[in-house]
Order: sequence, then C-alpha cells, then structure tokens
Amino acid sequence: MTTPLKSLRATQRLQFHKDFTLDDAAKLVPYFARLGISHIYASPLLKARAGSMHGYDVVDPRVINPELGGEPALRRLVAALRENGMGLILDIVSNHMAVGGNDNPWWLDLIEWGQRSPYAKFFDIQWNSPDPLLKGQLLLPFLSTDYGTVLQNGEVPLRFDAENGSFYAEHYQHHFPINPGTYGPLLSAAKRPELDELAQRFAKLDEFPQAYERARQAKADLAASVKANPDLVKAVENGLAQFDSSTPEGFTRLHRLLEQQDFRLASWRTAGDDINWRRFFDINELGGLKVERSQVFEATHGKIFELIAEGLVDGLRIDHIDGLADPRGYCRKLRRRVDSLMKLRPAGTELDRLPIFVEKILGPDEQLRTDWNVDGTTGYEFMNQVSLLQHDPKGEAVLGELWSRVSGRTADFNQEVLEARDLVLHGTLAGDFENLAQALLQVARSDVMTRDMTLGAIRRALLALVSNFPVYRTYLTACGRSAEDERFFQQAMDGAREMLSEGDWPVLDSLKLWLGGEKLRDYPTGPLREMRRKAGNRFQQLTSPVAAKSVEDTSFYRSAVLLSRNDVGFHPQHFSAPVEAFHQVSAERHASFPNNLLTTATHDHKRGEDTRTRLAVLSELAPWYAEQVERWQQLSAPLKTGDTPISPGDELMLYQAIIGSWPLDLEGEPAFEAYAKRLTQWQEKALREAKLHSSWSAPNEAYETACREFLQQLLLSQEGLALRQSIGATAHRIAAAGAINSLAQTLLRMTAPGVPDLYQGTEFWDFSLVDPDNRRPVDYPARERALAESVPVAELLTHWQDGRIKQALIAQVLELRNQYPAVFAEGEYLPLEVVGEKAEHVLAFARVTEEMRAIVVVPRLPAELLGTAQTPFISAVNWGDTRINLPFADSNPNWKGLFSQATVTSSKEMLLSAALKEISVNLLIQTL
Repeated sequence: MTTPLKSLRATQRLQFHKDFTLDDAAKLVPYFARLGISHIYASPLLKARAGSMHGYDVVDPRVINPELGGEPALRRLVAALRENGMGLILDIVSNHMAVGGNDNPWWLDLIEWGQRSPYAKFFDIQWNSPDPLLKGQLLLPFLSTDYGTVLQNGEVPLRFDAENGSFYAEHYQHHFPINPGTYGPLLSAAKRPELDELAQRFAKLDEFPQAYERARQAKADLAASVKANPDLVKAVENGLAQFDSSTPEGFTRLHRLLEQQDFRLASWRTAGDDINWRRFFDINELGGLKVERSQVFEATHGKIFELIAEGLVDGLRIDHIDGLADPRGYCRKLRRRVDSLMKLRPAGTELDRLPIFVEKILGPDEQLRTDWNVDGTTGYEFMNQVSLLQHDPKGEAVLGELWSRVSGRTADFNQEVLEARDLVLHGTLAGDFENLAQALLQVARSDVMTRDMTLGAIRRALLALVSNFPVYRTYLTACGRSAEDERFFQQAMDGAREMLSEGDWPVLDSLKLWLGGEKLRDYPTGPLREMRRKAGNRFQQLTSPVAAKSVEDTSFYRSAVLLSRNDVGFHPQHFSAPVEAFHQVSAERHASFPNNLLTTATHDHKRGEDTRTRLAVLSELAPWYAEQVERWQQLSAPLKTGDTPISPGDELMLYQAIIGSWPLDLEGEPAFEAYAKRLTQWQEKALREAKLHSSWSAPNEAYETACREFLQQLLLSQEGLALRQSIGATAHRIAAAGAINSLAQTLLRMTAPGVPDLYQGTEFWDFSLVDPDNRRPVDYPARERALAESVPVAELLTHWQDGRIKQALIAQVLELRNQYPAVFAEGEYLPLEVVGEKAEHVLAFARVTEEMRAIVVVPRLPAELLGTAQTPFISAVNWGDTRINLPFADSNPNWKGLFSQATVTSSKEMLLSAALKEISVNLLIQTL
C-alpha cells in the first residue's frame, strides 16, 4: 500500500555505484524510515562511465545507469520509498559530461565530425583559436606523452569497427573516430574491388551539403558489405597495417590521416596551456556543456523531466551551479519547466513545489541570490557556521605561531591562497586564462580608444584581478553587475591595485568596465555586444575553478594551523565566531531560505564531521597541544632514517590527521594495518594536492616513499611505539570533548532553520578522511540492530564509543520533527540570552509557533567544563548558576526534554544544571 508523500523533513544522502545499487538501497528503506528520514538524497543516477564510484562522469543523460540496476531498479526503489511515505531527491549534473574514453556517443560524434556534428554546440568549445594548429580543430589532450613519440611507438593504431562500418584511432582506453570523408585511403588499402565503390562514396562526401546524413548511410552499407562477406573484414584490417606508425612509411601515412581530422591529438600535458574547450575545473575527462542553449538543456534534462512527471523524483540538487554560464537564468528556467510538470504527477505524489537545491560555495559575506527561485544551497555554509562556533578564539594565535615555527610557512591563509592562485593560473588553468586574455584583447582592439592596449598588459591586470577575487564568481545580467557583485568586484580591484604598478591601473579600470561595469543591453546587437558577453561569461567561468583549485585542492593541503578549519565551504582565515554570529545567520536563513539543506558531512568533505569536532578541541588546549608536538618531534627523530627528509609541515599535518581520525576501538595488528592503509591513501592525496614536494602531474616518488615509510614506522613498527602511544593518548584525551561537540553539531543540524541532511553512515561516529575514505561501505546491519534496541541514556553514555548515542539522538529529534513539523519548518527563530558563570559555553535558541515552543540548548568549548572526564557528559554541578533567560510571558513552567519522562521546570529562567541533567545537549518541547 502506498502512503501519501510526506513533506520534506530530513534527507539521507546515499552514494550509488556498482557495489551499492538501487536495489541495495531499497532494502534499507524501512531502516531509514524508522530513523526519521523523509527523503533519500541520491548521487547522480544517469548513465556514467563504467565503474564510476560517484556518478558525476555522465556519458548518457538519457538512461538510468545500468550498473545501478537501470530504470527498473529505480522504480523498485521508489516503490519501497512510497510504501513508507518517503520521497527521492536526485543529484543532477548540468555543467559537464565525461569525455575521452569510448563511451560518450555525443563526444565521439563530435570528434568524428567537428563543427559539422549536431553536438558541436553542446560542448563549450572555442573553435577560433589564435594557434594555427588549432584553427577549427578540437584539442584532444589524451595521449600519454608527446604526439610524435606516441606515433613513433605505434601507440595510436587504427581499428575497424565492422559492426558499425567505421574506423577509429585507439590509444589505451581512448577512441578517436575518423571522419568518414577520409575513409577512402583506408578502404583502398584493403585492395578489394568490392570496396572501391564505397571508397569513392566516402571520398566524395564533402561535395554534398548533407555529408553527415550521407555518411551514416555509407557506413551502414559498409557494415552490411563486410557482414555479407567476412573475408572483407580481414582485408580491411590487413590494409590498416600500412598505417602502422612504428614504421617510417606508416608514420607518414598515419600522421597525414590524423592531420585531416577535426581534432588534434596531443599529450595530456598540453591541456593546461593549450586547451580550447571548457572542462570541469582542470579535469581533461570532464567536458563543459553549454546548457544555456535550449537544445542542450532539453537533451540533458529530458529523462529527469520524465521522472518528475511520472512522480518518481521529488526534488533536485544541482551540482556545481557556478560552472554554468548563467546560473540565475538556468535556475529560473528549470523552475518554470519543473513547475509545468506538477500537474502531470500521479495521485499520491502531488507536490505544491518541487524543491531545488544548488551546490554553491558562499564567500564569507555572500548570500545566495533570492531571485534564482531555488530553495537553498546544499548546506556547506552551515557546516562552516557550526565549525566556527566550536573553535576557541584564544587558540588561534598559539596554533598559528606553532604552525609557522614548525613548518616555516605563513599562518596567513589568505597569503597561501594568493600563491596558490598564481600557481593555478600559470599551470593547469593557464589555457583557460589565456583564452580569456585573448577575448579581452579583441574587446580592446574593437575600440579606437583602447586599441593600443597590449596582450601583456591585459594578462598582468587579469592575473591580479582573478587572484584577488573574494568569492567564486559574479552573476552578470544584461544590466551588468548587481550592487552585491559590485562590492565583491571592488574588493578584487583593491587587491589587484596593490599587486600592480600604477602603469597597469588604467588596464585594470578597463577590465572593470568590460566585465560587467556597463549594461550590455545599451549596446546594439552585433559583434561588439557578443564579444563583451562572451568575455564576461568566460571571466565568471574562470574565477570559479580558480577559487576551487587554489583553495580546496591546494591551500587546504599547504596550511595546517588547525585542519578542522580546512573544509569545503570553510574560510580558514576566519578561525572562530561568537554565538551572536550563529544566531544572525540562522535568523537570515529562516527569513530567506527556510528549506535550505543543513549538512555537516558530504561526499566532498576533507574530514568527517566527527573528525573535525574532535580537532576543534585543540583550539581550547592550544598550549598543551604545542607541548605534545614538541615531544613528538623528539620521538619521531629515530624513525627518519632515509636519505630524503620529510617536510616539518607535512609531519605536523600528519599528526593532526591521526589525532582527528584515530578510531575509538583501535586495537590489534589487523586494525592498525587497516588504519595505516587509510592514512596512506590520505597522505598521497595530501602531498600531491599541496604541490610543494610532489604533484599529480609529476609525482616525487622518493619524497612520497619517505613520507609513507615514516607513517608505516609510526603506526606499525616497534620503533614507533612510543610516538604511537603518545599520539593515541592525545586523541583519547580530547575524544570525549570532541564527542560533545559532535552531539551539539548533530542537534543544531536537526533543529536550526532548514532541512537536516545526513550523509551515509554518519548516524554513528564519522572519523573519516577525504575521499575515497569518506565513501567506504557502511555497516548498515549494525545500525539497524542499534536502532531496534531501547537503551537508557545512561547506558548509551557509558558505551558512547560505539556511536549508538549519536544515532539515538538523531532518531529522537527526527521523531519530534515528525510529531511537530510546524515548529521546526515555520517556527520563529529566537536567540535566548544565557547568563551566569559559564554563559560563554552555551548556545540556546527557541523555535516558536502559536501552538508550540521548542528550546535547543548545546554546550560549546566543552574541554574546560569536562575536565579529565572520559565520558561525553558535563556534570550538572559544573554549570553552577548558568541559566537561560526565557522571554515568554505565560506561566507554563513545564518542558519535556529528550531521553527522559521527567519534565524540566522553569519560570523566567531555565537552569543549565536542570536542562542538561542527563545528557549534555537537549531539545525541550512545550505545547501551548
């Protein structure tokens, strides 16, 4: 029996792949329903590259991924959800597709036909490159080394696909279809009269305006011919031996053939400088889509719209919204399209509004635009807001000094970002930067007043401007920059002026004008207007990947003042924030985006949600921690026996990674070996992302080996025992305080304005590291057994290391959200005043409607209150006279809290010793 679809109350993010399919998830639906989840929030489900572990490398948006069970399995999952009144939110990828390889039919057709392909305008390609080798050609930087060397080694053999009557060049997993107009020599080489007429047809294709359609028929005829006479296949394949490039004659023939194609094969190393198509960040295997074109929008979203209309999908999450040329236009168009489908949904699946969430990294002072007509972000900013609340500002200077003294690097994260942006703009994104500089040069040349502006001057000014950009991007319209964009642009201008000589300031002023300082609609339709529009789009689509690559994928691995402040959506230069800041952002979210997702763990996070909360405790114990580091440096000396020295910064970063992720049940050799394997994966990624001593493009094997051997010695050898025990003791010393932070974080996520989002498996402790560690298989049977038990809170606290206390908190609060949905979805947010001797250690707020009130109380900076206790519970007596002032006028004194049948009694004040008598976080309910 189908239960009516429940309103959006809480989401459960699941990562689907070949080892966790849609049918696997369907079996778990009853567990998620009992936990209190209203919607499964699925990673991308459209057909992705074979073996994909995340689904963001889509190769065919028209099909549900067969590796996940295909559309039949999706329907089975939705049926299971509907039986429990639950919905499905789907993550979709609008910005890019997987390219390269041999599995994306649109990309393969583009390679084969170039600008004549119907998919030529699907991908964001600059066909008019100033490089003569790329004029009208698509750069394919997929070769393992230089083009000439690869050809000489015979590593791009020609293949014949007899079934489809086509030819392609092959390089490992990559296929490069040959244009049919050049099949003539390939068929003639077979020396079979039966193929002569077909060879002539292919050779004359370009003489006809309908070459694309004629080629399809000619290839079908070729396939039919070889099928009727299998000997022809062998003859064609033998003829291809003449193009064996490992011989001098074959080299010449193959090179001549490849030069006739609409693509240029090149080493993967050329992409950074020469790329002439937009990628997802700097990943060659992900090509940018022009979804702003109606044809592309419909082709890439058709299956999604079909699923929505059939009532199978109940919400959307848009990946990397800032990668699009026009996020606002896209979101508004998507909203209109989705709203038009609501009337088609079957009975029982009706929705007043289908929620749309965007993955958006907000700057420190940035707000999601309210005119996009979406329901909010995916919640990275909330993760940051809770983290800021849990860091002690007193520790910042001590930890910054420790990092600078030990590593020799600056504690100023902004300085690290400036260096990283310069590196990225001269490295992996140099080609994108150069394309924009060339576009701006054309704008300069179009005006007699700026025609003397040189390319070099434009490059200098543009580099300074992008390097200082404080947010991911601006959002230009026909009216230019908004007031909010102008504020951010001016910040970038001010920083750029400090970097440039005064002689370049006029160029900088011109860039400010061209990149949104004027209204495009004031220009008549024509080349100049289009020139400026394209330059503006390219600028916005450059600042976004530069921000991501320089911060998340570089600076986060170079700076380790405290790793709990290095995560997606975080701004490490902001170390902490007071209670008032949390109240302010919560009230703003309630007013603008009350259904914004609230997350504290994601598939993108650098450290698990409980790894971060544990590390945050070090901000409270900074002097003590600095003493531990000094001791570890002494203990580590005997383990550094190799010829390659390890950077002190990498060593200190490793210590933090171990402290934060140290498992609470780490015992025995197999457990230590498994843990060492996890940390080794993290370490390799950290070293290569930092790009200081190694990198993905040029791995430093000697340095990586030295770091790996040091880690192995530390965790597994007898010589590392003293250091291992000391680090483990430190982890255990702060573990209970970290767990209190975790419970506070969990309760805030489920009660602050917004919709709580749980990441897979994090209902137990999450001490994960960066992917792939945060995507490990989840032990759902253990979680199902724990949820089925009824255990007193005292016992849960006694055995807190097993994580059941966290799951129990989640289940109880979600049950209250189910019982009293209005107070959490619509209730006014009221900051509550806390007074008394420990007031600075408390955050309290109320959610209020006319029928009900809820008070949320959590501790912050708990190390002092906890002392040496090894259980995540602050004794009631430690709160002293700390109390919450209640602003309510009536006299009802009774409040019902969590994990207890008793009520907390208050008048105008609520004592913390009473509110947190049994557990150190609480949600108290009062009905009116």
